[in-house]
Amino acid sequence: MEKLMKSKILKKKRDKTYLIWITGISGSGKSTIAKKIIKPLRKMIGPTVLFNGDDLRKIFDLYSFEYSDRKKIAYSYSKLSNFLINQGINVVFATVSMFDDVRNFNRKKNKNKYVEIYIKSPIEKIIDKKKKKIYLSKKKLVGRDIKAEYPKNPDILINNNFEESLNKLSNLILLKIKKNLK
Repeated sequence: MEKLMKSKILKKKRDKTYLIWITGISGSGKSTIAKKIIKPLRKMIGPTVLFNGDDLRKIFDLYSFEYSDRKKIAYSYSKLSNFLINQGINVVFATVSMFDDVRNFNRKKNKNKYVEIYIKSPIEKIIDKKKKKIYLSKKKLVGRDIKAEYPKNPDILINNNFEESLNKLSNLILLKIKKNLK
């Protein structure tokens, strides 16, 4: 009986967990926005963990920037997210991961529990404003050296032209997330 009750509680928790996938090219503001929205999200939806691609690359020594490796890494991020969601923990993931297959995998695995946010930024402005030093490197970058598969139908689209503050964009995203979760 106790085992059955625990199972029902865990299922109820899983039914109310979300994967919030924030994507965009390097330097678009994904990680900064994710950091700004995490506390309000925790109040809104409960226990939530925040990941960003750069941190996980460092933790797991993932330093290949080739297309096939990037795709494999993006799938790993999705699988990790699903593992946590199935344990009743919400996930916010800020990652480039510009692959239609990966985003479709997320949507399929999480049905009504997936919110895709695309931070659209012009690469020229990112480079001009020196938003990311990585653009000075010889690493293969999505949007510059590797063709990006930009989201066609994200749940939330934010145009970040660097003319509005990230605080304002973060508040806008929170309002839109609230609408998407209802």
